[in-house]
Amino acid sequence: MVGLSKSRILLNLQCPRRLWLKLNRPELEHVDEGMDGRFRIGEEVGNTARRQYLDGVLMDDDLVIALQQTRVAMNQPPRPLFEATFQYEGVLVRADLLLPDETGWRMVEVKSSTSVKGYHLNDAAVQTWVLRQLEIPLGKVELAHINNQFVYPGGGDYQGLFHYADITEQVLALQADVPMWIANARVTAGLDAEPTIQPGAQCTNPFECSFRHYCDPSAFEPIPPHSVRILPYGGNLVEKLLSDGKEDLRELSEDIFSNSRHQRIWRTIQQGRAELAPEAGETIRQLDWPRYYIDFETLNPAIPLWAGTRPYQQVPFQWSCHIETKDNLKHTAFLADGLDDPRRSFIESLLDTVGNEGPVIVYNASFESCRLQECAEAFPDLAERIESVIDRIFDLLPLSHDHYYHPDMLGSWSIKAVLPTIAPELSYEGMTVAHGGAAQDAFAEIMMPETNEERRSELRQALLDYCERDTLAMVRIADFFAHHGQPVGGTLC
Repeated sequence: MVGLSKSRILLNLQCPRRLWLKLNRPELEHVDEGMDGRFRIGEEVGNTARRQYLDGVLMDDDLVIALQQTRVAMNQPPRPLFEATFQYEGVLVRADLLLPDETGWRMVEVKSSTSVKGYHLNDAAVQTWVLRQLEIPLGKVELAHINNQFVYPGGGDYQGLFHYADITEQVLALQADVPMWIANARVTAGLDAEPTIQPGAQCTNPFECSFRHYCDPSAFEPIPPHSVRILPYGGNLVEKLLSDGKEDLRELSEDIFSNSRHQRIWRTIQQGRAELAPEAGETIRQLDWPRYYIDFETLNPAIPLWAGTRPYQQVPFQWSCHIETKDNLKHTAFLADGLDDPRRSFIESLLDTVGNEGPVIVYNASFESCRLQECAEAFPDLAERIESVIDRIFDLLPLSHDHYYHPDMLGSWSIKAVLPTIAPELSYEGMTVAHGGAAQDAFAEIMMPETNEERRSELRQALLDYCERDTLAMVRIADFFAHHGQPVGGTLC
């Protein structure tokens, strides 16, 4: 009999080809760079859930030992069990929390999400089926997910962090399906040849398949700049054009498009050059001096680290600021030491830097505005000064949206799409920290006690370089807009 874990059964439920490849061609698996971070979050969440039950017993990572430990524990006076491990007819499962109650046991699956997802029910259904076959009295099945309204009071007190959702009824309704899931997974595992399954919705639902690069390489091919698929928020229009076999913007007429951004994209494709309306430059030239270009980096841990913060709250730990006058440009920055709550030092140093006058220029104001507003709520004594800074914010993103497009942007106005078309020498390629996710990972590593000083120094410099690049990028974009605008149809320098 082919041995199956719960995860293998669920892989087969998503796509038999995925399970077969996992078992027979693991070298084809593509693991994205965020995988380690997601595993780390899951581990942190699980550890925090266990700490709510001080008398619990954690089973060994070795499955053979864990099975034996669980058998022993089930024959002793009941106490909370962590990673309790069971096997029935070759199907092996581990319960995150198995808690004694008046009916026997309450099983709790712990997830880092902030709500119950459909695939969580399949997960718990397999666990429940195995325990029921073993005649373990299971009174209730729950899913513990993050309560994103929880505010950490500090001192290691995480009571209230988890919301325990009773999913017993939904899980019991799936019990009749589980034997078929198991049988189908065994059939897949026993196949000599890879099953032939065409790419489809299962490639991304409920998760993107780690073998998609192998099964559907076309999904990762660059979209041509003249494809209608690059049209932002194209929705039904793009779907209809593709269904009619009309994918090439060069072969379409402008009257098809009612959206002004789509029209601008169409024009740049037809002309083979960028378009920048003069209104962008006029707007930039009207800004007062000095000009403060700022950018924030944040950390959003699932488990709040600092009193007064919530799960997944974006806590700012770094800012960069380029200060531009009529005849000078200088840079200054702040980066927290990673030893304690960075917010007070972050906001006080920023307020001192940007002063009381001059536009505060950002790219996507909603992000910086929200972080500033959260700081105002956290520090009422600074609220008036912070609100004043919010009132001075000028956003380059809508200016780009409304007045600029280059064919190489492929339908995106993110700063990393716009910058290469204006200042390609300011590339992020090759930087140790090259995007926001990497910045979060770098600061998280700085905070780890086991990180040595040499490594911390390397990471700090990488963070400073990255954030400085973001604000310098805004300076260059604003300067370009101020000096290169032409009427529609004109030649862009």
